[in-house]
Amino acid sequence: MSKIVIIPTYNEIENIERIIRAVFALKESFDVLIVDDGSPDGTAAQVKKMQLEFPTQLFMLERKGKLGLGTAYITGFKWSIEKKYNYIFEMDADFSHNPNDLPRLYEAVQNNSCDVSVGSRYIKGGKVENWPMNRIFISYGASVYVRLITWMHVKDCTAGFVCYKRNVLESIDLDKIQFIGYAFQIEMKYRVWKKGFRIKEVPITFVDRKEGNSKMSKGIVKEAILGVWKMKFS
Repeated sequence: MSKIVIIPTYNEIENIERIIRAVFALKESFDVLIVDDGSPDGTAAQVKKMQLEFPTQLFMLERKGKLGLGTAYITGFKWSIEKKYNYIFEMDADFSHNPNDLPRLYEAVQNNSCDVSVGSRYIKGGKVENWPMNRIFISYGASVYVRLITWMHVKDCTAGFVCYKRNVLESIDLDKIQFIGYAFQIEMKYRVWKKGFRIKEVPITFVDRKEGNSKMSKGIVKEAILGVWKMKFS
């Protein structure tokens, strides 16, 4: 069954080759789609070099400028749906998500125990490494905040390591997704849950990036805090 991993990038030259090779080194076969937002550091150029080595597995969509995480994933979702991939994954480029966990996310949806699997930091067996306590508090607190408002039974609402069955994404009007930052992850899970699809959390170890810079900003945090209420009542 065809599987593709969507990896959005902006200035990930330190990580991009290693993360692609790590995915292709897995025993389970995955294709990779890079959605690059005009990285000035040469990320796209490095991917193009690797496409010569992996012409049937590695794909890239280039966008002009930094347009946001959410729109990058939506662009990737639409492309993957058009290409008829059965299982569509989200993953970060910076190794905060371990490529070795991809088969575990796939297994959860492939054996029909769920429609969407989420790599979760906040269920039994999940954990976070190399984050300061204040960052863990904000992240975990955000998930509690979302659950209290939405009543959604997902403990890691902001998680960005996800596997969707294609029919789940086909059922959602992707053009009506409102948020482009980390609130995008909350909104996607909320829409999936409201449509009655089954979500299963799979424990992972989330490791803070060692190379490159975080894309987190005050604007992204504000969008997430206010966006939950807007999403709830829209």
